[in-house]
Amino acid sequence: MSERTPDRSPFDPAFEQLPETLPIFPLAGSLLLPGGRLPLNIFEPRYLAMILDALAGHRMIGMIQPQRPGGYAGDGIAEESGPPAVHRTGCAGRIVSFSETEDGRLLVVLAGVARFDVGRELEPAQGGYRRVTSQFSAWRADLDHADEAVSLDRDRLLAALGAFFRAKGLKADWDQVRQATDGSLVTSLSMMLPFSPTEKQALLEARDGTQRAKLLTAFLELAAFPGSDDGPKRAH
Repeated sequence: MSERTPDRSPFDPAFEQLPETLPIFPLAGSLLLPGGRLPLNIFEPRYLAMILDALAGHRMIGMIQPQRPGGYAGDGIAEESGPPAVHRTGCAGRIVSFSETEDGRLLVVLAGVARFDVGRELEPAQGGYRRVTSQFSAWRADLDHADEAVSLDRDRLLAALGAFFRAKGLKADWDQVRQATDGSLVTSLSMMLPFSPTEKQALLEARDGTQRAKLLTAFLELAAFPGSDDGPKRAH
């Protein structure tokens, strides 16, 4: 029997239980990371069908970004020879809650389980949504997302975050930020902050939490001090 780390939900699958195929939800600028929570507002018929089918099965879908942002509903610009191309790496999420609305939408919350690489694209499902073969072997460590694995220069990150919020005219709940563990802080900020789709993909593909923390700090500093030598020294 596979061991589970203490911070994982007892409902999370073991590595051997991860699905060989996944329905995918291409969405530019949307980032799900292992250990994170992503709310979704589902209204398109094909994605409603995807969620209902997932609920009847392993309850998992793959969040992934299109290579060319744009298109109807933000799911990418179609190629001449087929549907919009997607990035090779996405993140599998497990549906942990959902509710129905009176106007026919589904409000869903996904919990990030593990990243995956796209093997090949399959024929669309009967409901019209896309499916791929999912390869998890390169990302097996995602199933152990313990906070102590993240090495973070917290003071530098918070300084960059404050400058970023001031530059963008945003407000933060600093009490909540200070109370967050290093790992949850890096995950939450990476998912929530308004970075570009390219930056979001880089955060997704970071080797581990420590590399993601360095990238996050660098992106914050670059956005807060564009073209300036007055900001903190850039992370590498």
